[in-house]
Amino acid sequence: MVRPLHRGPSGPRMSGSSNDFFDSQMKDKTDKEDLDRRASSDNNSFAFKFPIRVLFPDNSPSKHGNTENGFTSDPFMAGTPRSRHKLALLLLKLSLVLIVILALTGSFWWTLSISTTSRGHIYHGYRRLQQQLVSDLWHIGELSLGSSRLRDLEFCPQENENNVPCFNVSENLALGLADGNEYDRHCENGMRQNCLVLPPVNYKIPLRWPTGRDVIWVGNVKITAQEVLSSGSLTKRMMMLEEEQISFRSASLMFDGVEDYSHQIAEMIGLRNESSFIQAGVRTILDIGCGYGSFGAHLFSSQILTMCIANYEASGSQVQLTLERGLPAMIGSFILKQLPYPSLSFDMLHCARCGIDWDQQDGILLIEVDRVLKPGGYFVWTSPITNAETFRRNKVNQKRWNLVRDFAENLCWEMLSQQDETVVWKKTSKRNCYSSRKPGSGPSICSKGHDVESPYYRPLQACISGTQSRRWIPIEERKTWPSRANPNKSELAIYGLHPEELTEDAETWKMAVRNYWSLLSPLIFSDHPKRPGDEDPSPPYNMLRNVLDMNAHFGGFNSALLEAGKSAWVMNVVPTNGPNYLPLILDRGFVGVLHDWCEPFPTYPRTYDMVHAAGLLSLESDHQRRCTILDLFTEIDRLLRPEGWVIFHDKAALIESARALTTGLKWEARVVEIESNSGEKLLICQKPFFKKQAN
Repeated sequence: MVRPLHRGPSGPRMSGSSNDFFDSQMKDKTDKEDLDRRASSDNNSFAFKFPIRVLFPDNSPSKHGNTENGFTSDPFMAGTPRSRHKLALLLLKLSLVLIVILALTGSFWWTLSISTTSRGHIYHGYRRLQQQLVSDLWHIGELSLGSSRLRDLEFCPQENENNVPCFNVSENLALGLADGNEYDRHCENGMRQNCLVLPPVNYKIPLRWPTGRDVIWVGNVKITAQEVLSSGSLTKRMMMLEEEQISFRSASLMFDGVEDYSHQIAEMIGLRNESSFIQAGVRTILDIGCGYGSFGAHLFSSQILTMCIANYEASGSQVQLTLERGLPAMIGSFILKQLPYPSLSFDMLHCARCGIDWDQQDGILLIEVDRVLKPGGYFVWTSPITNAETFRRNKVNQKRWNLVRDFAENLCWEMLSQQDETVVWKKTSKRNCYSSRKPGSGPSICSKGHDVESPYYRPLQACISGTQSRRWIPIEERKTWPSRANPNKSELAIYGLHPEELTEDAETWKMAVRNYWSLLSPLIFSDHPKRPGDEDPSPPYNMLRNVLDMNAHFGGFNSALLEAGKSAWVMNVVPTNGPNYLPLILDRGFVGVLHDWCEPFPTYPRTYDMVHAAGLLSLESDHQRRCTILDLFTEIDRLLRPEGWVIFHDKAALIESARALTTGLKWEARVVEIESNSGEKLLICQKPFFKKQAN
């Protein structure tokens, strides 16, 4: 390729001769060509070594600038201002490139050098975001189901007015279940129905406590006149049918009246009377096959809390009538599964003609009694089998009695007394009693793998539980009621808690109860200025009686109600998918149970005056659920009495989502702001009283 000619330097040039002039021109031409080659070579070398330069295009008109004499100038020669400016721009570009490279390299090494603790924080932060995402998707999913889910729910068929899901005896029999298994709890197939259970035609609002303890409306429960009049347990005999009411007379003149019976048990233990139970360490009693709750009703005045459990009954239910009287009760069975209570839960177990054959199944039912009984606790059994006078006429009963007595001895129970048909045993307070037994006598001690403190309907175990628990504290060494409700530092350490945590929880619930009552009192007494029963006391003494706390935590709501002097008892429910403080709740002298809220609660419809749920929606939204919020709400509606109240206390977003579903349940609902916490709200709802017309 021919190189372009370049003009020589202008102006005269002095020389010695023409040859000198010619030689000078040739020399200049040769020097100029050498210079061009070096410049071209240097420029190509730079472009190869720094290819990133293409990212920053040169906006100059030519590759090399021209000097005044027409020669091509070297771009790296700082001979002129223009070349210096280009050099500065190039250095600036290089600096920016180096800064970006250093920043990326430093970020990479910093990421690799994150400590394990920092990675843990990032992981937990990710988990929180993930849980929040699940919660948000739950809300969106519930609300995006459309009008088909948010429209008013239909009423259930009439046969469901006393229905208890998971306890369908006829269906269980059709499935071939027998040997008592047909009466057990079966929730495997999903027993929920998204419909509203109507009350019976003649249903009336229950009488206020304490009138309602002794008189109930016969139309509120399913029972026949024959069932009322038929003999059964001691407490069933205390019933009288009076027109539209059933009256319970605990102070009967009969020789086996509840008052005399309770007094007899106290004397057999070595106490003056039943009012001394508290001093002996007895606060909570599990009454198996409780009749209609008169034993617990009588002891309530002595600050004894009695939990009634009995099998499901389609008519004449012991549990339904006991709850209607305003006393603690739930459906429970000793047939095949352990009860949903922790080991070492109750101070006394009572069975008065409860219909359980304790001598059957190789004593496994007595082992379950031993599991839930606290060290030093009492087992009271009243049965014709225990009457020595009948042994002479019935050798079979004598053999059965001998089996129970010998098995109780192998459980390290001490028989304190036997009078008439009643026997009282005391569970050992010493763990070493079990190791001192003769080899092969009685059931063995459960291994750690089988000694589950809080089983949830697990099959009955044939070994002795609770002996390795830190809660093995004899009842005579525990603080008596009401001091028991406030554990000290060493007692709280058993549950992994500090006194400050319980104190803060107690103060929170004291304030909450005051706020609840200030909200509910005007509403209740303005809507219902007069109610059936005795003359209404000043509010809010007996506005509510049966209370269900769906997420009880430490039992603080229960404690606050008692400290405020409310005449209510609380069923403290600990969800299976949350922290398990049920052992603490029971050790404080309250009653409660473990439950999965994706399953129906084991009780009859219309059994609670108030349902309280603090943090339950958050708890359920943080876990993968087998049910929806609508399932949860329809179950609450089933449990709630007409004109009963529901209080949700939760995150503001969850409360707003819940509020949208209350219209479909026909609840009257209002959202209440919490001044002390802008991130949470209250949702207060009332279930209306829909009266079904008689055919």
